[in-house]
Amino acid sequence: MRLDSARADRITAVVLIAMGLVMLWAGYTMDRLEIRRIHPSSIPGLVPMMLGVGICICAVFLFLGARDPDDPPPAASWRNMLIAGVWSGLFALLMVGNLPFYAATAIYVAGFVIIFDTGLPPVKRAVIGCVFGILAAGIIGALFRYAFLVRLP
Repeated sequence: MRLDSARADRITAVVLIAMGLVMLWAGYTMDRLEIRRIHPSSIPGLVPMMLGVGICICAVFLFLGARDPDDPPPAASWRNMLIAGVWSGLFALLMVGNLPFYAATAIYVAGFVIIFDTGLPPVKRAVIGCVFGILAAGIIGALFRYAFLVRLP
């Protein structure tokens, strides 16, 4: 089976829709905290439910946006998937926990921009990647710390 970019997007969209629906269902069936007299709207499964819905919405857009023209060669598609998987694995397995969360996130986001934004000259790409990484790390860290009340490593 030849896996071109449009077919890969459609398969990924179906997998993400299934994952989002599972997250929605699992968040809904998660134990409530009414026994401890905690307000019902602060259910532990609320964030996974919202993320599941968000993943489903984005997956539908991915599925609808999958087009055949101007696809990169299949080898480039597989190479990009491998690079993204290795980079994400390095983030999850090596950076988070060994580096402060903000630094790990900034490096991960900056690296992703530098690796995959090939439309810019290398120096400009590096500067934009670093700026974007620092901003994303600050926003993501603040969101987890103050909105979700998660203590970050």
